[in-house]
Amino acid sequence: MRLLLEALRRHLSMAPERIAVSDSVESLSREAFAARVFGFARALPPEARVIGLLASNGVDWAAAQLACAFTGRTLVPLPTFFSPMQLWHIVRDASVEIILAADTMMSRVAQSGVTTLPLRAARDSAPIDLIEGFQQIIYTSGTTGQPKGVRHGARQIAWSMQALTSATGANEQDSYLSVLPLPLLLETICAIFIPTLVGGSVHFATEMSEAVGRGAISGLADVIAAHNPTATVIVPELLRVWIAELTRNSARAPSRLRFVAVGGAPVPTPTADVAWSLGIPVHEGYGLSECCSVVSLNRIGERVRGTVGRPLEGLDVRIANGEIVVDGPTLTDGYVGRSSHTGPWRTGDLGSIETDGSLRVLGRKDNVLVTSLGRNVSPEWIETMLLADPRVALCSLVDIGEADLAVMLVPSPLGVDWFAKAKADEVANLVQRNCVDAPDYATPKRCFVVPLREALDAQLLTANGRLRRKPITEFTRAKAMAALSAAT
Repeated sequence: MRLLLEALRRHLSMAPERIAVSDSVESLSREAFAARVFGFARALPPEARVIGLLASNGVDWAAAQLACAFTGRTLVPLPTFFSPMQLWHIVRDASVEIILAADTMMSRVAQSGVTTLPLRAARDSAPIDLIEGFQQIIYTSGTTGQPKGVRHGARQIAWSMQALTSATGANEQDSYLSVLPLPLLLETICAIFIPTLVGGSVHFATEMSEAVGRGAISGLADVIAAHNPTATVIVPELLRVWIAELTRNSARAPSRLRFVAVGGAPVPTPTADVAWSLGIPVHEGYGLSECCSVVSLNRIGERVRGTVGRPLEGLDVRIANGEIVVDGPTLTDGYVGRSSHTGPWRTGDLGSIETDGSLRVLGRKDNVLVTSLGRNVSPEWIETMLLADPRVALCSLVDIGEADLAVMLVPSPLGVDWFAKAKADEVANLVQRNCVDAPDYATPKRCFVVPLREALDAQLLTANGRLRRKPITEFTRAKAMAALSAAT
């Protein structure tokens, strides 16, 4: 983190009046933001080494994040979209000593038994000296069980920060728009660390990031148009919303955009093609929390359709028995409460490496379905085809114990009305048309349309919108049995 602190001081001395950060409440110059960071650093209780942070995206989050990094603390982001049970688990599991919480969220941690301090502005213009030892523990909601804490030290995070700065071409003229929740390590790196390193500016779209956490996204195109950024990071569902909103209004993305990274799930190639036609410079990437969020990324001018680009410089990525295996300086130190990790990381993802070195991700190894004819089908392969249809927000290929595979479809805002009126054969035709390049054995023959509200109520999705495959299988099998009983 020494490089980051030195960059903050250097940019401060060069142009102290230049805007560094902003949110819906305030806008701070480099000088004012540095004073906010230094103020937080001095206000942190010296004895507290493990600090939880519970707040929406914003200037104070960014200042507190850097203060923890520069004073050698262990920071544990607490996602606002996690349930109380998940939050209590994190606090206990990570041995959090104090919690910094926004005023509006103090009540959520009032009964945690941990000292809670308000996340409020502090100002101190006197520079601070770096204290080594910074760590960050990232908790992902996961698809089953309690969240696991992934440990990353300053070495992994600093290396990833520099590699991503190079891969994305980040520079002092950048204006980054933050729409993903900051508890995601990738967003922390891209929205806080990289702008600080290069001297760029960042705007935190607070309300939008909260909506993303809740899975209730709308108005994204307006937010992006209003702030006219040069770069941002989004997930595939946000890309679909953005495309739908631009198409509906016969609009295009801001011409100033130079780089939009998309990851977290597969991006259907037809969807990416439409995005480019609307002026959205999509660059697909791939990564996982255990590898400091990014393993490979398409670079500007080097994008290869249908792939997630080349591995970051310095990472060794290979395919072993079809599985993506990663080694290099970004690998986690291990999970909280478990022994330290050594050696390469077996990702559990299936993939292949193209002749140009680009990585192609084919799905999760443990998600592979085996049909009654003994055919192996990676569900992500078929799901990516179906997600190219703007009427589909989410889908899951499932084996319901019949000869043919089935699919659960969750309508997008654009598709709600269509699915409400569509007959069974029309839904089947939608599936057939989108899966035209798939073999017959992999094409689902039964369709279960499940509204988003029903999917959430049935706990078929994680808190951040990922599929929970085992509950989905049980849910769709129950639906199939109910339909069979009704028919007889």
